[in-house]
Amino acid sequence: MADTMHPLKKNPSWKGRRGPVVLVIMDGVGYGKYEEGDAVKASRMKYLDWFTANCPHTKLKAHGTAVGLPSDDDMGNSEVGHNAMGCGRVFAQGAKLVGESIASGKMFQDATWQKLAKNVLSKGSTLHFIGLVSDGNVHSHVDHLKAMITEANKEGIKKIRVHALLDGRDVDPTSALNYITPLEQFLAGFAGCDYRIASGGGRMYMTMDRYNADWSMVQRGWYAHVLGEGRQFPGASQAIETYRKEVPGLLDQDMHEFVIAEDGKAVGTINDGDSVIYFNFRGDRALEITKAFEAGAEFDKFNRKRVPAVEYAGMMEYDGDAHVPKQYLVNPPSIDRTMGEYLTQTGIRLLAISETQKYGHVTYFFNGNKQGKFDEKLEDYVEVPSDVVPFEQRPWMKCAEISDKVIDAIKSGKYDHIRLNFPNGDMVGHTGVFNAVVCSMEGMDLQLGRLKAAIDEAGGVLCITADHGNSDDMYEHAKDGSVKKDKDGEPKAKTSHSLNPVPGIIYDPEYKGEYDNTKLNEGLGISSWPATLIELMGYLPPEDYDKSLINLK
Repeated sequence: MADTMHPLKKNPSWKGRRGPVVLVIMDGVGYGKYEEGDAVKASRMKYLDWFTANCPHTKLKAHGTAVGLPSDDDMGNSEVGHNAMGCGRVFAQGAKLVGESIASGKMFQDATWQKLAKNVLSKGSTLHFIGLVSDGNVHSHVDHLKAMITEANKEGIKKIRVHALLDGRDVDPTSALNYITPLEQFLAGFAGCDYRIASGGGRMYMTMDRYNADWSMVQRGWYAHVLGEGRQFPGASQAIETYRKEVPGLLDQDMHEFVIAEDGKAVGTINDGDSVIYFNFRGDRALEITKAFEAGAEFDKFNRKRVPAVEYAGMMEYDGDAHVPKQYLVNPPSIDRTMGEYLTQTGIRLLAISETQKYGHVTYFFNGNKQGKFDEKLEDYVEVPSDVVPFEQRPWMKCAEISDKVIDAIKSGKYDHIRLNFPNGDMVGHTGVFNAVVCSMEGMDLQLGRLKAAIDEAGGVLCITADHGNSDDMYEHAKDGSVKKDKDGEPKAKTSHSLNPVPGIIYDPEYKGEYDNTKLNEGLGISSWPATLIELMGYLPPEDYDKSLINLK
């Protein structure tokens, strides 16, 4: 049974430490799967290697179901990672959240849905849905789409167009008609309304590119969905049947575009005054089409020809760092009873610090998507201003300045707990510039050495981890493990997060025997950190927190 909020109970067996318990989050630093392209392994990590060789350590899960995402094919991200490390349990993200929001009606009561619906109703314009039409539940679910169409009908919206991407990856490879034909019948069932599929095609041919790998996919989607350009058909089912006859063995994901037309004119172009919902909830294959809708004149990925003035929203926030998209239908999870709240109720003094790029992560996201402090007297939050330059030009970022302040804080004796984030591995990792990432790692490692010296002097405990991988996987790899090459024969850069585990390291120089320091528990996720940190501070964690990394004797 879940605990209610109350101060933490002291562990009578804990013998105490002179200094604070410090959590170092090396953002985007994991254990790479491949030797080639692992910028962490390629770096001279004197101190991280020393910690790994001399301290109890384990590999922690930081992606997929371990951080509340729908499946273990989903890469972790900084937002859900800091949620998990701050609240000590795994909260539903993505598919489950969307389903719950629809079932409760909250999605339709919230401001974004209301804004998009009123925009259409006031102008007599069209509501468009773009997304993956299947029940794979990795990127989307067709039931979410149907629920939104049903609600739009209740609210009096007369014209809807669906731009249907075919799956064949998360479901059977040639199952498109199992979804498209019933969807056509569903749309036709709303009497007195003009609801139709307007365009579509395979997810690996159009619209759903990721990692900036092939913007021509997004261009093909834009031209079909927005402009109504492409091969014309009288209906979506006929399009699929025609392509299959023409290309025997064609997989759904590879099917070319179809544009539904009457008398040679596309029935569902996206125009000024319309509302558009991208109904995929997973972010990686949503960012590029979102950028095409939201970017201004600086957009240079392809010629959009015409950019309609629309109300655009994603199903969820796809990138919490960049706040993309600007509007979305489902909020982050409602998280309660975080570690920070328990610590302040117990009278523990704490410091949270990073530079601008990740300041919100060690505060807002770590505190369960909560603005502000739990206790003004007990908590200090410090933001070190980030340089406004491309990260590959200053790959060391502000790790030295962050360390300066943390070392002063350790020496001050003011704090029982300090958490900090070094953004280097993630922010520089996203640039895809391998040697810049190596520089960022080695710069960060020097700071780990400085923190070690401060912990030695103060008699504290140093815990080292990450929120997800990134810099550990800097090259695109084929299924056989070989590195993909670009047209110049160079390794193809990978700029996304990885699916790799991350470190769980505890350095306790004044260890007094309260737990087994020869090994840490295996098979856990980063949500195990709060229970661990609470135990290392001499308290008993809440009963429903995920299992600690350490076993108390």
